[in-house]
Amino acid sequence: MAAVSRSSLHFRCSTPSFSSSHKYSLKPSRLSVLRSSGNSNSIPRSPNSNRLLVRSVLQTLESADTSVSAAADLGAVPFPKPRVLVSEKLGEAGLEVLRGFGDVDCSYDLSPEELCAKISRFDALIVRSGTKVTRQVFEAAQGRLKVVGRAGVGIDNVDLQAATEFGCLVVNAPTANTIAAAEHGIALLASMARNVAQADASMKAGKWQRSKYVGVSLVGKTVAVMGFGKVGSEVARRAKGLGMHVIAHDPYAPADRAHAAGVDLVSFDQAISTADFISLHMPLTPATRKIFNDETFAKVKKGVRLINVARGGVIDEDALVRALDNGAVAQAALDVFAVEPPPKDSKLVQHENVTVTPHLGASTREAQEGVAVEIAEAVVGALKGELSATAVNAPMVPPEVLSELAPYVVLAEKLGRLAVQLVTGGSGIQSMKIVYKTARDPDNLDTRLLRAMVTKGIIEPISDTIINLVNADFTAKQKGLRISEERIVVDSSKEHPVEAIQVQISNVESKFASALLNNGNISIEGRVKYGIPHLTCVGSFSVDVSLEGNLILCRQTDQPGMIGSVGNILGESNVNVSFMSVGRTIKRTKAIMAIGVDEEPDKDSLKKIGEVPAVEEFVFLKL
Repeated sequence: MAAVSRSSLHFRCSTPSFSSSHKYSLKPSRLSVLRSSGNSNSIPRSPNSNRLLVRSVLQTLESADTSVSAAADLGAVPFPKPRVLVSEKLGEAGLEVLRGFGDVDCSYDLSPEELCAKISRFDALIVRSGTKVTRQVFEAAQGRLKVVGRAGVGIDNVDLQAATEFGCLVVNAPTANTIAAAEHGIALLASMARNVAQADASMKAGKWQRSKYVGVSLVGKTVAVMGFGKVGSEVARRAKGLGMHVIAHDPYAPADRAHAAGVDLVSFDQAISTADFISLHMPLTPATRKIFNDETFAKVKKGVRLINVARGGVIDEDALVRALDNGAVAQAALDVFAVEPPPKDSKLVQHENVTVTPHLGASTREAQEGVAVEIAEAVVGALKGELSATAVNAPMVPPEVLSELAPYVVLAEKLGRLAVQLVTGGSGIQSMKIVYKTARDPDNLDTRLLRAMVTKGIIEPISDTIINLVNADFTAKQKGLRISEERIVVDSSKEHPVEAIQVQISNVESKFASALLNNGNISIEGRVKYGIPHLTCVGSFSVDVSLEGNLILCRQTDQPGMIGSVGNILGESNVNVSFMSVGRTIKRTKAIMAIGVDEEPDKDSLKKIGEVPAVEEFVFLKL
């Protein structure tokens, strides 16, 4: 019988800490770091750390007008305070937090060349959206830069890959502007409903048009909150206070939290087809980009009113103009746009039924001060070596561990991405189980990175949160996702760390019923073969298909000609099949066909597959 082990994992960030209780001591043969107690304690270093550490001490001695020989005679030099470069305007409250810990240099409007010239003298860098922290910046830092803080949410201006390669933690400030954004959403909703902006412009033009600007009441109307995260939930709470009926769509919102707020979680189509107002609070991801398009606007309740204080890219702006013109959408109130600032001749901005503001969601004095304090505290905590809940990249993984786990890391993320695409309904994902089948002693199998990658695959496709080893557990808990792990010892080679990984999601509906086990859990399993991740089990059906490109799963009657029928449909639309596998439980009954494809089939091709008589259900999954 297989042995089973369950565990709960904890991890710590390995960022070097700074403390005033440390002293440098110069010896004839070495440079070491000593605690004030006299005990030796090493600091994690990159290959160039010792050189940089020596240089740092020499610079400190030079600035103190003390020679190296004099320092050697004295025996110890006080540990220098960490230095923080602030390259864009930051609230005074945040600067005070930084000054209480280290030396702060506020140098604004630096050119890329000037930033690269200065950065090697700093341990931390704080930016907003205007400073580009490129690979060249990390290279110029020569290993000294330990933390980059982004005062805000988006991190598009920071090269995360380079930051991770150079062992630099990147943190952001995602929560401080929550209330400001929610208040702005409600302000836009109310002003749009009562035509405040248009009436104001009319009066300033010398007109008095009371009958033209008759509005609509909010009491008793249904508002659909699309994205029930921090901002969305605050908007919902305020809308309830206005007497509105609130529904929401969010794949990860815990149903109990929504119900406690008096909010009904529904499917995407139900939300848009029943709402009088739609308020957008979803992140911009590949899955949500232009999700409000011609097809979506054709399904909305005629005369719906749209509010967007999230990301401009979630709306196809040309489609919205068409929807406004044909009456599908009565009005829109927008704070964000696909391109900012939008073109001066934008048809959307100039439309008479559109109210616009220039990305003011976080623009309150209180929010700006809050962001400053939040990012300052995150940077200080990171410099102290504390685990940051707002970290957006992972600390460096030891090369030998990464080398061994590399193919399994890819497998774990792809299994997560497949599993989340099989979920349907509006209840959200609340519980996930990861099963590792291994021949090794469970105590010798560190699954933290694998668990983080499954979490990444589950959450990232429909979230703007970047998941890594640092923030995986925190983010999952924040989103109400409970994760359990189970290790099953199997009789196989101990040469490989993992024989197979299984991902189960419980208490959800599946858009592909064959992926369900007898206990009602969605279940998929995979393993690494010849260095390549493979899907080996869907529900109770065995398959064998490489997880490359995209995937089509079909449940069919087990009969001759099925592979040819589906293959011909794909071939006619010029979709290349990379792998194909058929698994069945009993001959000539039911079977699962897994097809790997290089391209995404068009809707007509997918429709034809569904119309093949022996195909009972199918699903297309993006990897």
